[in-house]
Amino acid sequence: MCQQHGDTSQQQPRAADAYGSSRSDETIPKDPFPWDVGVFDAHCHPTDTMALVSSIPDMKARALTVMSTRSQDQNLVHDLALEQGVEAPGAIFSTEDMSSHHRRVIPSFGWHPWFSYQIYDDKASEPTYDGTAEGKAAHYDKILSPAPSSQSKAFSSGLQDPVALSKFISETRARLQEHPHALVGEIGLDKAFRIPESWTVVGDGGRDETLTPGGREGRRLSPHRVNIAHQTSILKAQLQLAGELNRAVSVHGVQVHGGVYNAISDCWKGYEKEVLSRREQRKIAPHAHDLEDDSSSDSNAQPDVKPSGIRKGNTAGKPFPPRICLHSYSGPVNIMNQYLHKTVPSKVFFSFSTAINFDPEGGEKNQKTEEAIRACPDNRVLVESDLHVAGDSMDGALESICRKVCELKGWPLREGVEQLARNYREFVFDD
Repeated sequence: MCQQHGDTSQQQPRAADAYGSSRSDETIPKDPFPWDVGVFDAHCHPTDTMALVSSIPDMKARALTVMSTRSQDQNLVHDLALEQGVEAPGAIFSTEDMSSHHRRVIPSFGWHPWFSYQIYDDKASEPTYDGTAEGKAAHYDKILSPAPSSQSKAFSSGLQDPVALSKFISETRARLQEHPHALVGEIGLDKAFRIPESWTVVGDGGRDETLTPGGREGRRLSPHRVNIAHQTSILKAQLQLAGELNRAVSVHGVQVHGGVYNAISDCWKGYEKEVLSRREQRKIAPHAHDLEDDSSSDSNAQPDVKPSGIRKGNTAGKPFPPRICLHSYSGPVNIMNQYLHKTVPSKVFFSFSTAINFDPEGGEKNQKTEEAIRACPDNRVLVESDLHVAGDSMDGALESICRKVCELKGWPLREGVEQLARNYREFVFDD
């Protein structure tokens, strides 16, 4: 759900976008694909098209990590997980025939940055909303740019009443506790996104009744963007919830990769791992073989790490997630390397999709993605469809990105798909 909207209202989102329509990204090669190994979708949105969720048990993919994004789909993801949620993780990684296994959903509960304007921080020193019509307008004027009232008072009135952040966090905590394998997601920051015009402005005639309400559904984009400070406060609250319950997160970032890193790293401040030189390791292990004398340089030392700043008595959870997936990663390699630094206390994975990361016409986007995939450690790569329709389209998107990653990494196809399956298992289940 990572479509970058430009400045023209005519730009159309891609298939995974809850606001847009589907398209085919590339032709799938005809040579055999090793579905028997197990293929896992790290990020998708099938509840945006509820009519097709019944096709999930018949899909070739072993498991789908199903994101929620806004008020309208939280319960849909919850209900889908009750019906089709994975109960025994070992089953989806088994080499047995999966045709009789109907529970393939890993739910994720979160509030997407595109919808962050619908939440107000009721714990802030000066909450932006007081429950009144005037307060609603003031809230949107405070967090949107340009301020809607400077152009039209009708815009804010057509938006939904803001929801208290504490209420959403409480509800999400309850859902996560009910679903022990659930993630927190989709969350993040988006600098490019512009809010669509409300239905009261454009009329209801264009609504597609097959799509879950709340998405763009062809509406024109307004000039209004959610300021990054507000998005960041919503993001941090969800990161801290994930840390509290020891859950992985799926993170969206568009045109603000440094901001996403800063928000996440703020949460783990004080919990960074300490990097030890060989000399320091020998002091800790005095009986270890002395590989070099004390006068030698540590510039080429092979570091070990240990946690620093661990708060005594806080063993139930920490204020940052243990595992992070940067979904449909579109950032540069230097930002990737920041997440992979030895001091980082979270395991950070990078997921890729053909829908977002590759352009059928080729060009700079593809080159940037290829560089990122090649640079990503083999054990930190994930694949995803990011589609809003379950079934053959989702399977096709997964096959496409698996083939692409294996090609770029120089992996034989079967061995590469096996590696991706191991990575997914570690990301979701940490085993």
